[in-house]
Amino acid sequence: MVVLQLFFTVAFSAVPLTLYVPPLRSLNPFVETMEELFSESRAYTNRVYPRVRHLWFRILDCLLCSRTTR
Repeated sequence: MVVLQLFFTVAFSAVPLTLYVPPLRSLNPFVETMEELFSESRAYTNRVYPRVRHLWFRILDCLLCSRTTR
């Protein structure tokens, strides 16, 4: 009797989760769109990333130098 109650509890609690998972056929256009977005933004990212990295290291350098001199 307990196993049957556990089975129904798990079965009915998992049903709402199936509403959040889209079918596989609708994931393909999403994946294609994301791949296009990444490929189009790659040129911009490659140009901006070194500048952001340089800025981040300068900020860290200033923070660490100002703490060690006090």
